[in-house]
Amino acid sequence: MAKLFFYYSTMNAGKSTILLQSSYNYRERGMRTLVFAPEIDDRYGVGIVSSRIGLQSDAIPFSPSENLYMRVERENQKQKVDCVLVDEAQFLSKQQVRQLSDVCDELDIPVLAYGLRTDFQGNLFEGSQSLMAWADNLNEIKTICHCGRKATMVLRIDSTGKPMREGEQIQIGGNERYVTVCRKHFKQGLAERTTKDLPFDDF
Repeated sequence: MAKLFFYYSTMNAGKSTILLQSSYNYRERGMRTLVFAPEIDDRYGVGIVSSRIGLQSDAIPFSPSENLYMRVERENQKQKVDCVLVDEAQFLSKQQVRQLSDVCDELDIPVLAYGLRTDFQGNLFEGSQSLMAWADNLNEIKTICHCGRKATMVLRIDSTGKPMREGEQIQIGGNERYVTVCRKHFKQGLAERTTKDLPFDDF
């Protein structure tokens, strides 16, 4: 039976790169993949998945109200779908996560979802929370803080580089808006390395 996978991490851990590589692996073997991306994330254009290392692919944009099961079912009727991949999966609704589980259970098509676990306040996104509960497999993609420790949190910063603790949960942005840090520096609001962080002897 097909499974629902959730690959989660902080920002800048390479989620989109891994998604694009996974899709390429399927297509190289003559299989068909469907790549979905939330229409709200238009940093590189609507319906585009792009990685920091330059890889890019077209994607099917989806809104919070779209029924993803029905969309995959229609596409599968036209031509067999071998794998579904979802970028920025934290923006999925709870209902859409359920629909993706139906893609696995009813259509027997594996689903690979990639997204953030928590927001800039340390709270779970709706999509991530639902995926943590419903996915068959949970896989952490790791990266590091500026201090060298494992990064698990994301700071939102203003135009001067100072951390922001209040605001809307969803605000699209990249390195100019968010910094990936460890839990210690998230609590301290420390977005960049200081002299006392060296030589990292307090692990």
